[in-house]
Amino acid sequence: MTGKILEIKRLKKYFPLKNRLVVKAIDGVDLELYEGETLGLVGESGSGKSTIAYMLVGMYEATEGDIVYKGENLTQAGIYRTLRQKREIQIVFQDPGSSLNPKRTVRKSLMVPLAVHDKGLSREQAYRRAEELLEEVGLPGEFADKYPHTLGGGERQLISVARALASRPSLLVLDEPTSALDVSIQAKVIGKLVELQRERNLSYLFITHDLSLMRNVADRVAILYLGRMCEQARTSEFFEKPRHPYTQMLLSSIPVATAEEEMLKPAKILSSGEIPSPVNVPMGCSFHLRCREKMPICREARPQMREIAPGHSVCCHLYEQ
Repeated sequence: MTGKILEIKRLKKYFPLKNRLVVKAIDGVDLELYEGETLGLVGESGSGKSTIAYMLVGMYEATEGDIVYKGENLTQAGIYRTLRQKREIQIVFQDPGSSLNPKRTVRKSLMVPLAVHDKGLSREQAYRRAEELLEEVGLPGEFADKYPHTLGGGERQLISVARALASRPSLLVLDEPTSALDVSIQAKVIGKLVELQRERNLSYLFITHDLSLMRNVADRVAILYLGRMCEQARTSEFFEKPRHPYTQMLLSSIPVATAEEEMLKPAKILSSGEIPSPVNVPMGCSFHLRCREKMPICREARPQMREIAPGHSVCCHLYEQ
C-alpha cells in the first residue's frame, strides 16, 4: 500500500441548538486514506457522512480532533487554509443541478477555478482549457457553451467532476455523486471516475449509502452510524466476513439478482426500532437499541475500535475478549 495522504483523528463536530442542546453530528471518528486508494464511507441518512466531507474541504470547522493531510494539520487553520491546500482537496456534490450556476455557461463555470488556481493562464488559454477538461471526462468540447439546464443529469455530474479536476487535486471527496442518477448513467460516471483515478493517481473518499456500489468501486469500506465508526475493512474481507451487527444488518438487506448472490449474503436481519436522534444519542453503544445481540454492557459503556484481523477493525463489545 502506498503512503498515507489523509488521517482523521478523534474528529468531532457538534452543532449547538437552543436550550443547551447539541447535535453530535460526528463524535470521535478515526479514518485513514492512502494515495491512489478509494475509501468507501457508508451509512444511513443522518449518520454524518456529509459532515465529514464538508470538514475535509473546509466548509465546517472541527469541534475537536485533527484532519492531517500530507502531514499538515488542517484543523489548526480552520476554514483559513492555504490556497494550495484548497486546490489539492476538491469535492463533487450529490446534486449537480444545485451545485452548478444556472446563469453561467459550462465554460464560465470551469473558468472560475482556473482563474483562482491557475493564474498563469491567459484568458484565451483558460477558454481552451475548459474544453480540454470536458474532453477529459468524456464530454464533447462544444458542451462548453451550453447551460446546465439543457444537459442531462449524468452530463451535469461529469461537468462537476471536470470543475473539481480544474485545480489538479490529489484528493477528491465524492459526496453521493451518483445517487441522483439512473443506473445506466451511474455506470458511465463511475467508469469515468475509475479511469481518471488510474490516470491521475487520485485518492477518493467515496461517500454513499449504497453498499452494492462499494463492492465494485472501493478498496476499503468504513461504516458510520450516528456519527461514530462501526467497522473498517478491506472490501473483500468486509463483504465476506462482516462482524458488527449493524454491518450485518445492512449487508443482509442488499437486493441481489441471483440465488448464488443471495447465498453469499448474511442471513436476513430485520431492522428493529428507529435511529435515535443525534441530539439524544444513547449511552454506551449507540446501536444497542436496535441490536439483536446486545448485552448489559452495551447500555453502559461505549465500545472502542479494535483490530480483530489485519486491516479489519470493529467497534463492538462482542469482540473485546
